[in-house]
Amino acid sequence: MASNICPALGRGVTRSKRRAQEWLRKAADTGDADACLSLVGRMYGDQPYAREVGHVVETAGVATSAGATEGHEVPPNVMIDMLHWLRKGGHNMDDKLDAFRILALEGAKYCRNDGCEVVGQLKEFKVCPQCKTARYCGAACQNQDWTTGGHKDTCAKFSAPSRYL
Repeated sequence: MASNICPALGRGVTRSKRRAQEWLRKAADTGDADACLSLVGRMYGDQPYAREVGHVVETAGVATSAGATEGHEVPPNVMIDMLHWLRKGGHNMDDKLDAFRILALEGAKYCRNDGCEVVGQLKEFKVCPQCKTARYCGAACQNQDWTTGGHKDTCAKFSAPSRYL
């Protein structure tokens, strides 16, 4: 059975954040609404390589109003690129940018443990060292999810050597 190729998870290929962003960009180039929104979110959060890969050379027709950029801690050139992708994906620019700003300011629930209610910034949550996909607020949540939450089974699937043709 052939495995899926996924650069972000290192399944079938060497794990590469840059290649994962490049594949997301290719999907966004086709106008896929989810890919465009995901690319904007990654650019807003300044995830590795996102702003570089999401940069648009030709931004004709993308104008920023003073109100659209107000309150965002994003450089103006990055804001223009993000507005390009939101428009390409058919999204309401003001609503989506406000949602990203709220997430950046307030944080979100990133802990994989279902019973956890800790809210914070993504960088505050530690990644599972084995599968590199699940995030936890601390060792207690990671241990609980490992024993009762089912992460033990999913972790083995992601960290096991993949087989391909």
